[in-house]
Amino acid sequence: MKSREKQNLEGACKSHMILLSDANPRLEARLRELLVRHREQARNIDWSYHEYIPWEQGRSFKTEPWAKEQRKIPDEIYVAIETAMLTEVNLPWFTSGLKTTFKGSFQPLQDFVHTWTAEEDQHSTLLETYLIVTRNGNPADLHRIRKQVVEQGWEPDYETPIETMIYTTIQELATMVFYMNVAKAAQPHDPELSALLRRLAKDETLHYTFYRDAVKVHLELEPNYVSLVAAVIKDFRMPGAVMPDFEERERIIAKHANYSPVHYFNQVIDILIDYWGIRDLRPSLSEAETQRLALLAYYDRMKRIVDRIKARA
Repeated sequence: MKSREKQNLEGACKSHMILLSDANPRLEARLRELLVRHREQARNIDWSYHEYIPWEQGRSFKTEPWAKEQRKIPDEIYVAIETAMLTEVNLPWFTSGLKTTFKGSFQPLQDFVHTWTAEEDQHSTLLETYLIVTRNGNPADLHRIRKQVVEQGWEPDYETPIETMIYTTIQELATMVFYMNVAKAAQPHDPELSALLRRLAKDETLHYTFYRDAVKVHLELEPNYVSLVAAVIKDFRMPGAVMPDFEERERIIAKHANYSPVHYFNQVIDILIDYWGIRDLRPSLSEAETQRLALLAYYDRMKRIVDRIKARA
């Protein structure tokens, strides 16, 4: 259910803001440029998941059943990889949510959903196959929890394209940072796994870049959208939060796999506040300016917390 604050913000947008719609050819042209750029960049790094699987390690589970001592990577790294896999397996629900949200919006956004889905499609397959072939994961447990997560489904929190693009920018950047940071932690134990994670990060980087720049275009044409940027950033939660034991997974990953609230602030929030020029935006609506200042205050509070954590460490 929407909070009263969020309802008021959306009401202000609809009542007073110059809404950017399909009638705005300048915005649609900019979004089309971003889509063309993305497809050109993605074409240059096209790949297939079989290239990253050490098939020579594969053995029959019928003749040699799985046992915990077969796992070569630390349990904490395994938790990070399993968590990533369980996030990626919900791709059908993510696609459904994006397709519904962007229906009737600019054609480049609708087209990007198809491109994004095709590029994300290999991620969960690669992670699960790697864990099974290398015997780092119990195939029976992986199949069971995978089914549980997909059955549970996922519902988007946002109904408008701009809110969804803001959310997805944060989510894609956070995922890219997660893969790169876990790759560093995994490198001493399994260089092939590290290479796999870095490859996934390349896809996430391109996806993040598209959404990031799409949001920036909206803000350049209508600074009052900063009110929605503020609302999404302050309420953000990763889509994987629906999986079992997510908070415990977060704790383990923060302590042992290089992705903590400090990394989230330094490598996600700090980057976006700067790139979107939040400090320099000058919205015309008083409600939007209030939310811009509230976002900067939220940023300052997070920074003080992060500084204290770093000082203790």
